[in-house]
Amino acid sequence: MDNHCTTKQTSELAAVVVGGGAAGIAVVGNLLEQLPPNSKIGWIDPLFQGGRINAKYREVPSNTKVHHFLSYGEGVEAFRKIAETTEKPNAISILKGLPHDDTCSLQYAGDMLQVLTEGLLKHDQVTSFKASVTDCERISQDSVWSLTVRDEASQATQRITAPIVAYCTGAFPSTVPFPDGLSRVPKLLDLDITLKPSLFAETIPRDQDICIGVIGASHSAILVLRNIFELSQKSHPKLRARWFSRAKRLKYAEDKGDWILYDNTGLKGIAAQFARENLDGDRLLHSEVGKIITRVDCSGGVEQEREAYLKEMPGCDYVTQAIGYNTKPLPMKQEVSFNHETGGFIDPKTKEPVPGLYGAGIGFPERVVDPVGNVEYAVGFIKFMRFLKRVVPRWVEPIPN
Repeated sequence: MDNHCTTKQTSELAAVVVGGGAAGIAVVGNLLEQLPPNSKIGWIDPLFQGGRINAKYREVPSNTKVHHFLSYGEGVEAFRKIAETTEKPNAISILKGLPHDDTCSLQYAGDMLQVLTEGLLKHDQVTSFKASVTDCERISQDSVWSLTVRDEASQATQRITAPIVAYCTGAFPSTVPFPDGLSRVPKLLDLDITLKPSLFAETIPRDQDICIGVIGASHSAILVLRNIFELSQKSHPKLRARWFSRAKRLKYAEDKGDWILYDNTGLKGIAAQFARENLDGDRLLHSEVGKIITRVDCSGGVEQEREAYLKEMPGCDYVTQAIGYNTKPLPMKQEVSFNHETGGFIDPKTKEPVPGLYGAGIGFPERVVDPVGNVEYAVGFIKFMRFLKRVVPRWVEPIPN
């Protein structure tokens, strides 16, 4: 891995990809497929270990079926070559051995990302920087982007340039402040902790009466509730939860044959199964789960939600917010807004596209509209891959063949 390239080497980069998660890996693969032969791609990440999926969510059950992970892992020629040349059994061959129409633990997807990463780092067209980007600006006279890159080991900085920059820097769990007037404010438990059962179990006391507030009603919230119930049955018998939910009824993904209703916002897989059996409607009243989890009705508007918090939140020792994810801010002074159709960015003042600047992944997803008009944002391995196969050819059009 070359972390100390000279200015001459870095100025010859045809593109730079920032981020080493599922989207960043897919962008590198698609650029290798679309750029002229021998084009150099700069790839920047502090770790090169598969992003947040591999670092934080290996214990999370996927809402993606195995065959979709495989479609991602074989989506471009560079990936297929890595799968063929990596000694077997490897993460991709192991995935192939799982039931293709079932979901799986994200550890399998994380292992696949690591294999693809290691293969791409060895690719002769990829120049890697184990580093972070601290600044990014467009040098208009040269029509290129200049990035300040700080090496993770030495903390030394260098400037690299390229006409194309793609940010795949992900997102982090959202939090919002609690209403004023709470008689007791619970300790905030990061969503990344409550989604990882092994870490969750180590973080909270085992032999004390503990109540955890869970805010939200989508995939992450349901998985957290499931983790709480599982811990209460195994290692934390005094654990209880209060579930703060605006939703009277939960939303599920529905297979419509050639399309899926609520494909990106509805519950799927193990989360959907747990919710249907134990949480939805009046099921909680009659379920074993209802002995551990109490639902707090937050529907009816802002004031009703506030009153529910003021009444019920002080009874919680901890609270976790499963209310979505925020995009990491870009390391640049120029104000831009993302175009969810093209993967590019727009100058909000001129309304014109910003040349050579792109994004992908959970932080910069594609906007999709289903056959009945629902607007959603497409997040998932295969959704990133499909989006990139559509838009990357347009990103590289200015590059001469």
